[in-house]
Amino acid sequence: MKTSVRVSSARNFAIAGNPNCGKSTLFNALTGLRQKIGNYPGVTVERKLGEFRGLHGEPMTLLDLPGTYSMQVRSPDEAVSRDVLLGKRKDTPRPDAIICVVDASNLERNLYLVAQILELELPVVVALNMVDVAEAAGIRIDVPALEQALGVPVIPMVARTGRGVVDLKAVLSDPARLKVGATAPMDPAFEREIRSLAENLDPNSPVAKIEAALWISQPVLDELPEPQRMWIEQSQTRLKSAGLDPFSAPVEARYDWIQELCADAVHRSGSESASVSDKLDTVLTHRLWGWVAFASMMALVFFSIFTVAAYPMEWIDTAFNALADAARAVIPAGDFQSLVADGIIAGVGGVVIFLPQILVLFFFLGLLEDSGYMARAAFIMDRVMSRVGLHGKSFIPLLSSFACAIPGIMATRTIENRKDRQVTILVAPLMSCSARLPVYALMIAVLLPMGSALEKAGILLVMYAIGTVAAFGMAWLFKKTLLRGDTPMLLLELPPYKMPVVGTVTLRMLERAKIFLVRAGTVIFALSILLWALATYPKLPADANPADALANSFAGQMGHAIEPIIRPLGYDWKIGIGLIASFAAREVFVGTMGIVYNLEDVDETSQSLIDTIRSQVGPDGLPVFTPLVCLGLMVFYVLAMQCISTVAIVRRETNSWRWPIFQIAYMTLLAYAGALIVYQGGRLLGFQ
Repeated sequence: MKTSVRVSSARNFAIAGNPNCGKSTLFNALTGLRQKIGNYPGVTVERKLGEFRGLHGEPMTLLDLPGTYSMQVRSPDEAVSRDVLLGKRKDTPRPDAIICVVDASNLERNLYLVAQILELELPVVVALNMVDVAEAAGIRIDVPALEQALGVPVIPMVARTGRGVVDLKAVLSDPARLKVGATAPMDPAFEREIRSLAENLDPNSPVAKIEAALWISQPVLDELPEPQRMWIEQSQTRLKSAGLDPFSAPVEARYDWIQELCADAVHRSGSESASVSDKLDTVLTHRLWGWVAFASMMALVFFSIFTVAAYPMEWIDTAFNALADAARAVIPAGDFQSLVADGIIAGVGGVVIFLPQILVLFFFLGLLEDSGYMARAAFIMDRVMSRVGLHGKSFIPLLSSFACAIPGIMATRTIENRKDRQVTILVAPLMSCSARLPVYALMIAVLLPMGSALEKAGILLVMYAIGTVAAFGMAWLFKKTLLRGDTPMLLLELPPYKMPVVGTVTLRMLERAKIFLVRAGTVIFALSILLWALATYPKLPADANPADALANSFAGQMGHAIEPIIRPLGYDWKIGIGLIASFAAREVFVGTMGIVYNLEDVDETSQSLIDTIRSQVGPDGLPVFTPLVCLGLMVFYVLAMQCISTVAIVRRETNSWRWPIFQIAYMTLLAYAGALIVYQGGRLLGFQ
């Protein structure tokens, strides 16, 4: 059946498509910096809303839906895509029209989602993306024939270069070209059951028919109330009696229709020689060389963190020092001057200083993702992940956690199995996130004051390796005990390699930088004030020794209170203050050390802080920050939770306080045991 309906206006668009089809690249190409990133209310699924101008300057909005292969949902993000398209989310209006992005080199697979979306009876535009990849593979698509078969506009595109964007805007700007397209013909018995069920579900709903089709082919109906479930099960029973499988019949009908379309519109030419992606995969997914390539890429990232980021870090350091000096020159001496210069500026500056390192990390992760390599990393890691009871899909959230555990935990929504998802959430914070970088950088600088960038990168790589091994070990333990289950089989699409779009990668990097700076200007700002107050009050007489004043402060009292617990780790009460403060955010440790030692210059690269830490001695006259203490502190921060924002996300993701509380408990014990083994074990071996 084919219909063609004109609409008067369509200014609110949704962009839908399979993962790895270039959907986000097209979204960025259309909206640029005019985007808002957040979460859908009630779920930790990212919501990207952007604005752009049509061909004639008319304002338009664009919603980037989570990637999905089908409207038969298996994960929370796919459920969001389905509910938005059906108009079931009160916080998001149903779109006026849908831009379906498809990968031209994998047209048959991508058209399945298009076939389902066409059944929504909304205007659709098909963005035929990556035509350059298809052409390179000897695939030629007859666009007019495809348009005629689908009944909707089809725009050939290369989103990463901007090719076809103007043509797409021209269609979106012309309401007369926005049409409701053709749909796959179904068996008459199936059509009758859909109409009957739609009448029972909600005869007045514009989406009752598509909902009926979705529910009839859904094996599990637990989320539905009893009357609807009974009607659906009765329809399924009647279809089975008529010799139709309600679960496979609509799928087969859609694919039969798609195969007919592709037979007419897709033409292949040239030899069947291996593509560039296939040739690269012989190395990058090899049992040996794949690991070598992966380790080399990670080593390059860590090396760049200590080299490329060094210069902008110096500039930020200089800027904050100048700002602190200006504050001291303007504000009269006293508590307020100390609050501004030594509390706020020093505390916030001590965190903002490592923004360049975070940007370097996000930039490289963006390149890996945009190039198509991230799926290969998951494929390689599946061999390891399967040994701990998970599969390679769990590694993508874990790899994302290298940048920040929060998006890593959010990325677990793509994992279909509930127990595997919970295990991945529990171990994701063990992957060394960027917030740990200032602690590592500070301790490495104290440990190796004259060390080369290569030596420092080597220690950093060891810390990341410790976190990764710990994550895998705990995942194995959880899969054998708390969340026992079979090891799932990995079914993973390996997209073709493509040149990363620097603009897209940069935009993603800037989005994360903005989130980080907002955090620095709010959470860290408030914590800096609180820490300064705790380290300043109650005050002793003005002529008191600064060390006595700190020991008498609230912060000093807390540090002394936990000193008996942390003394076996080699830590004194001043380090204890840093441990307590950094529970809110790991990176606060560096700023706290600056406040504790009453320093003006408190970033992890500042020579004054490094020299002060190296010169600290205990009551016995021995150094406080020995090599074992520095290594133990790094291991502690590798394994400890120490991030209240992550705790909040775990609470939202699991919808329970049980799991975040358990996570805090087991990671704290793990961190304590790790630091204890490093310090006491090192002493037994004769190290200091």
